[in-house]
Amino acid sequence: MYSFEKISSASMSRRTLGGAFLGGVASLALTACGSSTDSASSNNSSSTAENTPAAPAPSALPDGMGTTAASGEFPRTVKHFRGEAKLDKKPEKIVVIATGQLDDVLALGVVPVAATTAKDADVVPQYLRDAYSNQVKELDAIKTVGKRTAPDTEAIANLQPDLILLNNTQDDESIYESLSAIAPIVVTEGTGVNWKQDFQLVAAAIGDTDRAQQAMGDYQKAAQELGDSVEDSTTFSFLRQSADRIRIWGISSFVGSICEDAGLARPETQQFAKTSQDISSEQLDQANGDWLFYGVQGGDASTLTGEALWETLAPVADKKAIQVDDEMFYINAGITAARGVVNTIKDAVK
Repeated sequence: MYSFEKISSASMSRRTLGGAFLGGVASLALTACGSSTDSASSNNSSSTAENTPAAPAPSALPDGMGTTAASGEFPRTVKHFRGEAKLDKKPEKIVVIATGQLDDVLALGVVPVAATTAKDADVVPQYLRDAYSNQVKELDAIKTVGKRTAPDTEAIANLQPDLILLNNTQDDESIYESLSAIAPIVVTEGTGVNWKQDFQLVAAAIGDTDRAQQAMGDYQKAAQELGDSVEDSTTFSFLRQSADRIRIWGISSFVGSICEDAGLARPETQQFAKTSQDISSEQLDQANGDWLFYGVQGGDASTLTGEALWETLAPVADKKAIQVDDEMFYINAGITAARGVVNTIKDAVK
């Protein structure tokens, strides 16, 4: 279970940007004053390697985003990526539309009344069921309200929610307008690299920024401990197969940002500035590293591991190629997933 146990404030690691990160965490209660200088846009689509330096995951909300209300204080106004939402009281019936937001609300102690699903996926991913196994009945009661790309607005309206969470990758304005007519809506930025600021914005909407600060501090301490447990030169590679695509993952991605927080070295082939890069079967050597953590959509890795070059990869030969939970590493960018990624890597390398 990836629990958020109580811990003390994290000490500075010699190999991380912990100071900058914790500075962002400390601003949670005053998110409307957050800095936009470290905010970076991200792209979920594949990209070619670039010479542009990779931007770290933004640890604070852009200027004007979030709320000035203290944790637990209502009414409040929450400024988000498409406007602002006015919440008269703490929301009790929440609907989540976007990837990662179910993860975030559960981490804040809230079980939503409904959520959408990804294609061929369960409404509650297995890693969340494992992390919150003491809430099985509540998780089973979450209703499905369509797909993430096509939410069922009628079903959502019938639930009479008092908050809807969406992210900015949903660019169909008609869906936004339909949802806005049902209940107050808060729009996070979306895409994996923005997971920290998105968690802060979700916490601002729910009204529990103190709990979010604790969870982020717990995560940062765990990441620093992971980084301190491995040699500086050890490289960590990330690979995902989905349908007919094979991709390696860059620094400006969810898993890339976790490696940055932990101070984990990446292979030279994965130092690019975008989220991911498509590779062909003949380019599998770009997945080389001391350790390889690979995910496969649907879980069946036989096609990937049957590739001609698979057995030639150094981590495969060294028995350091680990198949991981695909949704936790590569789909649902949330605080629970981040702790799960840290724990998975830590268990592998110890």
